[in-house]
Amino acid sequence: MHVHVISSEGEAKFWLEPEIELAKNYRYSRKQLKEIESLVEVHYNELISAWQQYFRS
Repeated sequence: MHVHVISSEGEAKFWLEPEIELAKNYRYSRKQLKEIESLVEVHYNELISAWQQYFRS
């Protein structure tokens, strides 16, 4: 499972399993990536649930 983060400042892909890990980064700074990773950690359960619901249908 993974999530994409896209904004006018850049794009990144994070694996959610087996652990949260940056897969790709385009134009985000290290500081921004740390902030994004923090948000992924805080919302991990919501992201997993949304991913499962989306791909179940």
